[in-house]
Amino acid sequence: MAGLDHLLGALTPLNVLFALFGVVVGTVVGSIPGLTATMAVAVLVPLTFTMEPASALILMGAIYTGAIYGGAYSAILLNTPGTPSSIATTFDGYPMARRGDGDLAITVACLASVIGGLVGAFFLLTLAPPLSRVALAFGPVEYFWLAIFGLSLIAALSEGSLFKGLAGGALGLLLSCVGVAAVSADVRLTFGSQTLIGGIQIVAALIGLYCIPVLVDLVATPDRHLHLEETPRGYRLKEALAIALREKVNLIRSSVIGTIVGILPGAGGSVASLVAYSEARRASRHGQQYGRGEPGGIIATESSNNATVGGGFIPTMVLGIPGTPTDAVILGALLVQGIRTGPKLFTSQGAIVYTFIWGLVIATILMLPTGLLLGRYAYRTIVTIPKAVLVPTVAFMTVIGTYAIRNSESDVVIMIILGVIGWIVSRFGFAVSPIVLGLILGPIAEQGFVQAWTIGSAVGDLPGMFFGRPISLGIIAFTILSLLYPFLKTWLAARGSQPVPLGEGRPEQRVRGRPDWATAFVALVLAGIGGVALLDARTYGDPDSAAFPVTVAIVLVAMSLIVALRAAIGWGTPPAADRGSVPRRVALPVVMLLCAGLMAMFGFVPAMLVMFMALLAVAMHDPWTPRRAGLFVAAGVVIVIGFYALFRYGLMVPLPGSFLL
Repeated sequence: MAGLDHLLGALTPLNVLFALFGVVVGTVVGSIPGLTATMAVAVLVPLTFTMEPASALILMGAIYTGAIYGGAYSAILLNTPGTPSSIATTFDGYPMARRGDGDLAITVACLASVIGGLVGAFFLLTLAPPLSRVALAFGPVEYFWLAIFGLSLIAALSEGSLFKGLAGGALGLLLSCVGVAAVSADVRLTFGSQTLIGGIQIVAALIGLYCIPVLVDLVATPDRHLHLEETPRGYRLKEALAIALREKVNLIRSSVIGTIVGILPGAGGSVASLVAYSEARRASRHGQQYGRGEPGGIIATESSNNATVGGGFIPTMVLGIPGTPTDAVILGALLVQGIRTGPKLFTSQGAIVYTFIWGLVIATILMLPTGLLLGRYAYRTIVTIPKAVLVPTVAFMTVIGTYAIRNSESDVVIMIILGVIGWIVSRFGFAVSPIVLGLILGPIAEQGFVQAWTIGSAVGDLPGMFFGRPISLGIIAFTILSLLYPFLKTWLAARGSQPVPLGEGRPEQRVRGRPDWATAFVALVLAGIGGVALLDARTYGDPDSAAFPVTVAIVLVAMSLIVALRAAIGWGTPPAADRGSVPRRVALPVVMLLCAGLMAMFGFVPAMLVMFMALLAVAMHDPWTPRRAGLFVAAGVVIVIGFYALFRYGLMVPLPGSFLL
């Protein structure tokens, strides 16, 4: 009866309204690159201080849930993760959009998000106390091996060359070491730059590496964006339901993975989605299609990252240990409300907690109609908006989203530079995804490695520390299986006389051809970066600070030299043929960099207006007419000033002022 009372408490008109409002706001904020779920919750926390505790929690939980799902919009339509949890959604979502199935991809993502969120909420409702003990069983070495397990996904993301994938992953790990070491406070890989002391902000790097290459290619040709039909085909709910039913095992497995990973403090949706994606690809009969527009990949990532919402609340409420930064913000709001987390929370203040959990279930269910409606609007907008307006709009959103994270012009510059680097290396077969994977998992891997190394040295049993714990051995076994799976699949296909399509499921493309000196040169540059990192490590005062970056740098040098040798003798895949205008490609990042510099001199609005108008000219391939010019310029003014007002006065982001505003 008590459960029914809590459900009825969550179903009051006011709480349902809070849940709906939170889902809508969270979805919109999460769809904007750079605006994370943490920011969405943090901005609205002050509104909850005068509310009833259960209603306040329902609002924050709904915002959190909506923001995690909202990141799928830009991941699918723009190849840019709206939130870090949506990284793996780009792998199959964007290819689906490019072939004209973007509307189907959004509906599939919505269904998977709802089911994943419900599974996470179910575990939170029924199994919170026993599941919270799982988090306590994970020590530093388990987190290290968990990060390595995530990195084993590089084998699946290497797009035909495992050596290039490993080199890219090592580059990402090395980039994660930039700044002050978390363990010893040594300054690493900054080369005297004050800007780099704070490290490379992950979300800014994601935006740059994923979004800027898309814009660079987009301005080069007169083709319409995504090559989609002019009229979308609706929600395509029936097709999405059929796909979800076909992928039911994947759906449930990924939701459970997301819940379990969500319980682990510090892991979060990005790790959960990558692990779930890897397992879905390994177990699927269509594994070779993953990364080329397979709906099963979207189901794995979106169900797992939404399941982490419920999973993350388990250690937050039962142990007082926030699983993610968003959980930390919500934990602070709980303390303000007078709610004390701990094992007795579910008995001493059970009415509040269970009403909140039922409210989270209601918000997740409301996400289905809300997500379908907002998703269709987002899809129609992307399909119908002229490319000349779309390019500067997306470029502007990348700048304002990056700046909003730490209120730093330097982050904007780093974002653009990383985007250019991402575009260059991708032209020569080095996929961006392993670099991003290394950036995200690097801090988790390093902290676990150094702590485990220190503990093992202190007790005099390093091998036992790393290889003597049952959970660690289980994770190591899964890691080895993930790494060997592409080779095993190729071997089985060869034994069965079934040819493996070029680039699909093959760990290496041993196609002997002409020497590829351009790829060899790029690989040697990457090897040089590793060499510079090795020299920099000699200046560290604490050997513990050098252990991780030195190991990573050695891997980067070795893998890059192998790639260079293979390219020089004609093994591997030649670079993609370049098509489109090179001057336009060069102009886009140059304009963005120049306007980022103008922000400090003339203010945010003037600099962004100049950037918008300049990129209009860069992206415009059709003849200009007075009417078209007037409409596009007016659209630019409205977009820049409108979003400036929203961020500065609505979201309270301290954007630089100007003489205009």
